[in-house]
Amino acid sequence: MLLLPTQYYALGGALAVAATFLILTFLPPEPLARAGRRRLSVGSLPGDGRAAVSFLSFLFFAALLYAGIEGSRDPLGNPLPLTIWTLLWVGLTLLQGIIGNLWAWLNPWYGPWRIFAWLSGRRSGWLHLPPTLGYRAALPLFAAFAWFELVYIAPDDPQRLAAAAFAYWLFTFGGICLFGYRAWTGRIEFLSVFFRMLSQLSVFRAWRSPQGLRLSLGFPGGKLAHIQPLPLSGVALLLLALSSVSFDGLMRSFFWLGVIGINPLEFPGRSVVIAENTVGLLLVFLLFCALFLLAVVIGERLAGGRDWRQAAGLLVWSITPIALAYHFSHYLTALLVNGQYALVSLSDPFFNGWNLFGTGTMHAHTGVALGAERAWLIWNAQAAAIIGGHVLAVTIAHITAFHLHGSGRRAALSQIPMAALMIGYTVFGLWLLSAPTAG
Repeated sequence: MLLLPTQYYALGGALAVAATFLILTFLPPEPLARAGRRRLSVGSLPGDGRAAVSFLSFLFFAALLYAGIEGSRDPLGNPLPLTIWTLLWVGLTLLQGIIGNLWAWLNPWYGPWRIFAWLSGRRSGWLHLPPTLGYRAALPLFAAFAWFELVYIAPDDPQRLAAAAFAYWLFTFGGICLFGYRAWTGRIEFLSVFFRMLSQLSVFRAWRSPQGLRLSLGFPGGKLAHIQPLPLSGVALLLLALSSVSFDGLMRSFFWLGVIGINPLEFPGRSVVIAENTVGLLLVFLLFCALFLLAVVIGERLAGGRDWRQAAGLLVWSITPIALAYHFSHYLTALLVNGQYALVSLSDPFFNGWNLFGTGTMHAHTGVALGAERAWLIWNAQAAAIIGGHVLAVTIAHITAFHLHGSGRRAALSQIPMAALMIGYTVFGLWLLSAPTAG
């Protein structure tokens, strides 16, 4: 976190989001919606090779598990925690929102499942998930993941992380074999669900055709023009993603430690605050859900809408650029520093002098995030991402409201509470990035 004066940034961010809302109110929404739907073809690939890539990813995952058990217990020297928490949860999440659904290729289940399906002669599974399930099973799995990352006493411990990751792989693979790959990863496996949702924001789109895998390029969020509304369980899942990252920043702040009665200058460690942080994570999630649904309900009443559930299921897609922007801003320093450690550890996973990828002797420069000039650059990148994400969110929400109500006036009325919520979260996000932290 960077201790820089933020009052001017907060004011500027709030004004930028408010100005975007006002401009969209007076602009005709049809040309903006048409521009968002435009795609530019960028070619095709003769085949996707998805099963082969996924199987190689599975072998890499198995090697990481072995390194987690037999390698260094130092979280900055073992490739397992660095790969999961830095390269996967930080790096790949950002690429999902920018490039597209890379996880569909890189997940460690698709390749092994194709082999299982070939041997068993079944690709659809033996059991069926109820159509009304929605994402109700993915939601607690995502919550457990967030709790393990943020609250659990030692999420970076290589051996404990290896046990948790292996157990989750077995659980997921068993579900895929019983219910089928598409059904299980479409509604149960939380990483696949969340990453697919996030990829709707990306500029690239890929689809199969007789000529192979075709690619097109468009505006960020353009794929949301014809998206289906999410059920309330899907709404909750996207809000959980945003609230968990926000709580990650909040729980380290002097403010939160003061609320739970901890001296921030004498932080006793995670084990002492497990109960308080568990309650805090739940409360922040519930608060985010309440504020979002309240903004939707009030907006629908202002616009004369009747189905607030459909509106919530559509408007929640506008949360994706905010979630991606805050993910970038919150984890940027960790990505810059721990990403270097990851490159070193992957070349020498067992600390025995290997240099598999030519990065084993690289010196990790932690000073990349230190110094006044670097701090200024990082802070401005974080602030720009927060503000830009909210401006894009307001734009997407306005276009969505126009499709929902069919009238520019009613769309603008419905978005007044949502714009106020986004302005408030812009200020909150910038405050979180600048708040003094401990622990």
